[in-house]
Amino acid sequence: MVACAARVIAYDPAMHIVIAHNEPGAGLAWQRELSRRLPELTVSIDPGCPDGADSLSGARAHPASAGLPPADIAVGWKPPADFFSRHPRLQAFFSTGAGVDHLLRHPGLPAALAVIRLEDAGMGPLMADYCLHELLRIAGRHDAYAAQQRSGQWQELPAFTREELPIGIVGVGVLGAQVGAHLARAGFTVRGFARSAKSIDGVEVMHGEGAWPAFLAASRVLILLAPHTPQTDNLIDAAALRLLQPQGWLINVARGALVVEADLIAALDAGQLAGATLDVFRREPLPADDPLWHHRAIRITPHVSAPTQVGPSAEQVAGKIGALARGERPSGQIDRQRGY
Repeated sequence: MVACAARVIAYDPAMHIVIAHNEPGAGLAWQRELSRRLPELTVSIDPGCPDGADSLSGARAHPASAGLPPADIAVGWKPPADFFSRHPRLQAFFSTGAGVDHLLRHPGLPAALAVIRLEDAGMGPLMADYCLHELLRIAGRHDAYAAQQRSGQWQELPAFTREELPIGIVGVGVLGAQVGAHLARAGFTVRGFARSAKSIDGVEVMHGEGAWPAFLAASRVLILLAPHTPQTDNLIDAAALRLLQPQGWLINVARGALVVEADLIAALDAGQLAGATLDVFRREPLPADDPLWHHRAIRITPHVSAPTQVGPSAEQVAGKIGALARGERPSGQIDRQRGY
């Protein structure tokens, strides 16, 4: 276990870990879990971030401003605008999610700072179940039955077989591979698309730019699990949607910026797509006046397909901090050029 390994590492007792999280309560949870696993080290909450202490039984965070030096390690999500200027000696920033685009867009992010992402930490099974749940709703025509209920209509509809719903997964990294394998075990035909060749049980992985049109044409349900990078920005546009099999479905559990929302709405309105399930958006929270809220063919959830599990995630981060203390390169360190 990571916690045991942490006890035998010769940490510098002056090492300071700061939590920089934009969600009230999340920073306090991360501070508590990391302090349990790394008791030799100081773990504080950045004073520019909400700690949510009042909502958590009155527990108080250890503020970074209480005579502590600038931090050596940062852990968090969407740090404040002035965060990096206040912590100039950081060795690494650990994202508390699988995505790092929120950090790469930060104007103060030092060019040479190591950025390290979570690798699953319990999120894979949650995301796999979310996608399977949506597929079973599609197969069973549950949205059509919900519409019938609202209009007081009783009509049996033919369900889709699994063979009639071939799945394409864009992005088969740590999370995408788990989702693909899970859906294949459930009896669906699953293909993945990646930059390079990969091997996943039960999943045919198509790779390279030349395979993109054929991959889309083989898919009726397209699931997005790719990171947001310059290469994937607006990846799913009108041209991509036209290549999907007729009456297809889009499930986006990656990043909202992968999809041209106007093109998606147009494809739905034209009947080219039957529906879409969106868990992520260009703007979050999704504004109340956004047309996506009220489209009859769109299902919306508020970025909950794979919420970070703080306990297992803190275990993983503690192990990666231990690797840094040993002078090793921790897994999950991103390539700035690739964006993941």
